[in-house]
This record gives sequence, structure tokens and C-alpha cells, in this order.
Amino acid sequence: MPEFPDVELYRAAIGGRIVGTRLSAFRIASPHLLASVETPPEALIGRVATGIRRIGKQLVMEFEDELFCAVHLAVAGRFHWTASSGSGKPVRLSPRGNLAVWSFESEAGSGGKLRLVERSPKKRASIRVGQGPEALRALDRGGLEIPGSTLEEFAARLAGLTNTIKRALTEPARFAGVGNAYSDEILHRARLSPSKRAGSLTTEETGRLHAAAESVLTEWAARLQEECGSAFPTGVTAFREGMAVHGRFGQPCPDCGSPVQRVRRAENEFNYCATCQTGGRLLADRAMSRLLRKKWPRTLKAAEERRRRLTSPDAERAE
Repeated sequence: MPEFPDVELYRAAIGGRIVGTRLSAFRIASPHLLASVETPPEALIGRVATGIRRIGKQLVMEFEDELFCAVHLAVAGRFHWTASSGSGKPVRLSPRGNLAVWSFESEAGSGGKLRLVERSPKKRASIRVGQGPEALRALDRGGLEIPGSTLEEFAARLAGLTNTIKRALTEPARFAGVGNAYSDEILHRARLSPSKRAGSLTTEETGRLHAAAESVLTEWAARLQEECGSAFPTGVTAFREGMAVHGRFGQPCPDCGSPVQRVRRAENEFNYCATCQTGGRLLADRAMSRLLRKKWPRTLKAAEERRRRLTSPDAERAE
């Protein structure tokens, strides 16, 4: 799912292309894509785009007369941009391809088409068209924007929580713009276990987590922008070269060299380094730990010993 750095990348790229241009057409593949029908999509046509902002993980295009169009990309939604050309060939809409197309034009002849694509059988992306400050404020789930926040603001969002830090970081009503990928990176940099209870953090640990969260998000946002330059982003993904642990199961931790661990739960998984974050203890995977029961290795050392036994000539007898 696109998170703070990715949505910020889209915000800069789309804003630089549409602000000041007029929306000449707006088409959607299915009305099910619309999260609200209070303001019809047709109300945007003919309006000039005046700005663009990010609210949590949503990208919000603003238009004249306080109209706006908010897009939540969910897990697999992505934007594509095609600059205006002389062909004028219409973009084909399809539930399996282009879910929505915004066509922008300017007096100078510039502009282009912004397309929303979701390469997944589970269609979760959504569009909401609205008008006025109150409707715009309703998009905000109330999560704290970590970059620029104070330690006191950050600590207040964790105080008394029995949830794990991992879950707390990814709750949109608690923190804005953080999902599975960057919470993995934040916790690794903070040297904290994903399973540690948020309300049990010491003052020093809370400060470490806040500093890690702010630095990871801002550094990756700047890094992605530098890599993309003036081009439109085409490789937005949750798995980035240079990440410390996310998506790197079995690969060496860049800080200590220990193999990165993985925990799978339902449709989700997260990654961590047992040496750097849990004191060598392995976190239980609900599937494998229940399957292996007493044979489940509880430490990184035990896991390595078990792996050696399984790969030895007499592995079957040892097991």
C-alpha cells in the first residue's frame, strides 16, 4: 500500500502537472469505485485544478469552488500519467485496467490524462468527490502527521495502549501515512520489537521511536523524489532497494548480518531482525509455530541449529 513517501511522490508529480489546468473530462469504470455520491463526479468537469494535498494515505485534488476529488489507492492502486498528444485517442476503461481517467487541458495546450489503475482482483481503491471545508475535514481520520510532530504529541498517541507498536504505528486514526512497509523500517531503526506493547515503552524508547519514525519517513520521501526527478513515478512499490528489513526475509540485516525474519498473519506479513530488535528471540508465526509446536525454535540460535540439522545427511533421523 502506498504510504507517506509514496503518496508524497505522487503529490509532487501530479501537482506539477495539473495545477492551473482545467479538467475537461472525468470517467470511471464503475460506480462502485465511488465512496460517496453526495457530490456527483460531473461537478468537477470544467473546473480548474487549484491545488493538491495528502491527507493520510489519500491524495486530494482540489478544484475551483471548493470542490475536491480524493483518491485512496488502497493496496494495489497506482497512478499513471500520459501527456497530451495530437492523437487524442480515448483511454479505454476496464474494471481490470483503467478504473478512472481525469483529462486535463490548459490554454497553452499542455495537460494530459491521469489514470487510476489497480492490478489486483480485490478492488479496494476508492474515489470520493466532495465540496467545502467540512467535507474535506471529514477525510482526515485524525492520525498524527509524524514529520514535524513533537515528542510530546507522539508520546500521547501511545500512552496507555495495549496494542503492539507495530499495530499502533499503522492505525490511521493514531498516525497518518504509515503502513506495513515503513513501520517495519521504523521499528528496525528504533531497535524495537514489533510485538512490544506500545503503552509499555519507556521515555527513552519512545524518544527513539519518534526519532526513527520521523527520519525514516522524511529520508525515504526525499530519496524517492531524488530518484524520480522530474519524471512521473512508475515504480511505486512497497519493496524498495535499500530497505533494511521489509521484504528481505532470509537476507542479511544491513547492520548485524543476521538473517531477516518474517511473521505471516492472515494476508499480511512483517519483517524484523531478531538480533537488532528482539534480543535474538524469534516472534511466533501463528501458522508455523502452531504447526511445529514444541519444535518451534524460540531463538535465532535455535533456528540456526534446527536448519543445520535439517540440511545434514541424517536430518530425517534427527527430526
